[in-house]
Amino acid sequence: MRIDILTLFPDMCRAVFHESIVGRAIDKGLLEVYAHDIRDYTLDKHNRVDDTPYGGGMGMLMQAQPIYDCWRALCAELGKRPHLIYLSPQGKTLTQARAKELSQTDGFALLCGHYEGVDERVLEEIVDEEISLGDYVLTGGELPALVLTDCVARMVPGVLPNEEAFSQESHYDGLLEHPQYTKPYEWNGKTVPEVLISGHHANIEKWKREQSLLRTYQRRPELLDCAELTKTDLEFLEKVKKP
Repeated sequence: MRIDILTLFPDMCRAVFHESIVGRAIDKGLLEVYAHDIRDYTLDKHNRVDDTPYGGGMGMLMQAQPIYDCWRALCAELGKRPHLIYLSPQGKTLTQARAKELSQTDGFALLCGHYEGVDERVLEEIVDEEISLGDYVLTGGELPALVLTDCVARMVPGVLPNEEAFSQESHYDGLLEHPQYTKPYEWNGKTVPEVLISGHHANIEKWKREQSLLRTYQRRPELLDCAELTKTDLEFLEKVKKP
């Protein structure tokens, strides 16, 4: 898989995606991630990529020309037009389901805005999709782009040891993950649930599922409306809901 990030701060992106699990995946050839400096494509003699907005208003807007030319150069390099995602607070909120879909493609590109935003005309011209991390605003799209890259990259085959490393986590199947414990058995007077050291795999899996359902019901009950629940799951939840 290849991910291309169009940004004003390529070094900020490179510093992150060359570390940890994503960095190791790149070293192994399982993943390609590139940061392209939009500023390299400005035609302004002072190297500017922004200007004041028409109609007035606070701040500066990124201009269409440098973004568009950076995009065209990427298309020429790839020999095709990749799916382009603009990281924007106006986009649809990122979900694990959408990240999973993206992980099953051969790649995509990410456009990072900055300042007060981007000239709408270039968004209309080249952007295929807008994604938001949530209902809040950051100073730029670099952090959201890195979050999306990490979220997708870890589901690429071979990046993690096995599929269970991510398929049993919160949100993957619509539920929150069950509590987890490690050594020592007792810490600060608290012990590990006995079922987890029983060696009875069926009981352990039953406990994990029930704890996942319980935690979701207690913390994010709205997720249950979209989760795929079995008859056994529904019966357990009915017991939980009883006073």
